[in-house]
Amino acid sequence: MKLLFVVWRQYRWPFLMVMALSLASAALGIGLIAFINLRLIETVDRSLSILPEFLGLLLLLIVVTLGSQLALTTLGHHFVYRLRSEFIKRILDTHVERLEQLGSASLLAGLTSDVRAITIAFVRLPELVQGIILTVGCAAYLAWLSPTMLFATAAWVVVTIIGGWLLVSRVYRHMAILRETEDKLYNDYQTVLEGCKELTLNRERAADIYQNTYIPDAKEYRHHIIRADTFHLSALNWSNIMMLGAIGLVFWMANSLGWADTNVAATYSLTLLFLRTPMLSAVGALPTLLAAEVAFNKLNRFELEAYRESFQHPRAPEAWQTLELRDVVFTYGEGGFTVGPLNLTIQRGELLFLIGGNGSGKSTLAMLLTGLYRPVSGSLCLDGRPLAAEDMEAWRSLFSAVFTDVSLFERLLGPEGQSADPALVEQWLARLQMENKLRLDDGRILNLKLSKGQKKRVALLLAIVEQRDVILLDEWAADQDPHFRREFYQVLLPLMQQMGKTVFAISHDDHYFVHADRLLEMRQGQLSELVGEDREHASRDAVARTGS
Repeated sequence: MKLLFVVWRQYRWPFLMVMALSLASAALGIGLIAFINLRLIETVDRSLSILPEFLGLLLLLIVVTLGSQLALTTLGHHFVYRLRSEFIKRILDTHVERLEQLGSASLLAGLTSDVRAITIAFVRLPELVQGIILTVGCAAYLAWLSPTMLFATAAWVVVTIIGGWLLVSRVYRHMAILRETEDKLYNDYQTVLEGCKELTLNRERAADIYQNTYIPDAKEYRHHIIRADTFHLSALNWSNIMMLGAIGLVFWMANSLGWADTNVAATYSLTLLFLRTPMLSAVGALPTLLAAEVAFNKLNRFELEAYRESFQHPRAPEAWQTLELRDVVFTYGEGGFTVGPLNLTIQRGELLFLIGGNGSGKSTLAMLLTGLYRPVSGSLCLDGRPLAAEDMEAWRSLFSAVFTDVSLFERLLGPEGQSADPALVEQWLARLQMENKLRLDDGRILNLKLSKGQKKRVALLLAIVEQRDVILLDEWAADQDPHFRREFYQVLLPLMQQMGKTVFAISHDDHYFVHADRLLEMRQGQLSELVGEDREHASRDAVARTGS
């Protein structure tokens, strides 16, 4: 299994130590059986010392067995912690367009269902390891007692294992389908939770989603989980009954065929009874390990960036004068909507407005400008110099942004991840009229349950205190009341320019286009600058026309 190979590669020496403990536990278990055989069955020892010796050996077996299982479980949890942490880091390092292709529901399923499946597997892994080691060790001891009886018993056990494995393989097949079905269910959950208001208003749509989307996915999940459990329980019962049958087989071989005396038969039976629980536990643990393998393979199929332990902290270019998109082209998937070629030069300290109809490519341009999307062709240029791939982190560190799907964070961070300047925070809280709305404690925002307009004000505060050179605002004023919208265009944007910021704002507020140094327009994936009469006549009607 790939999963166990990764554990071996990352935790080789701890794994070897755990295996040594498991071997010691198996040896003690076999030793206890041998003690019972030699001192209590073959030659009855009536001395008083037999009880302390027996209890001492029993106590030692309990301690070593528990220690080996705890060590393996702890190792498993360390691995799961590392796996989860690396997965989160890889998401943080992966390009935005790849994350958008995967979708948040799929990634969330990976972080919850897949990681949980791997965690459960490692909790059950000691049972499998213990069962295998004890089976091998007991087989060696039984071979020493009677090789002939071992051969027949081993054949019976092999048939038991093969039958169990055939049943368990069907469990694996259904587990693989279940994992794909879980992705569908997560999408359904997300649809219901994110659209709760709309679905409350439109009960017909709610019924349609419930009956035609959720119910079929839920029924598919129910079908496969029942099938998986059926084969799993069948495997357990098969193994349980066949192990009891092995005991009857032993006494038949001893008494009817005369292959061994009663003492050997009793020891064989005692050993098989001792093995019964570990073997059944091992069979029961197999489906969880198979589910973990499915989950591990699913995580690998996300094709995220390779894991890097550290975060890059590139220093933003200083004293730059121009940012340029040169013949930049971006395409959504194969044969999808194409934006570009785009050519745009931004002078340091400019205030630019971008207008355009829905679907014209405005947000795509914003993602390309900030370096969040990688162009299919063309290049980003700093002061006329095309950037190499390794320079993109430094380019992105020039920008702070507030996107339409605004995300808020509790901690206020200043330049290079340091604490934000308290004076600057206080100043902009007042300017954004949020000083009585937000509760701050040691640079953290304590209340983020705000209206959408207020959330955008907080997002702008977060962007300002980062003190980066360029601020990108995507439809920032759309959720503000008319009074504060006027405040934003006539007061706040000029203040940002006075602070030396370059501001790139996507806007439909034609009343305020006059405040922009330059007015840009996106139409059907193409960028142009409106000047002269075209700029004077730019209006909402004109913007609507660009989307047609």
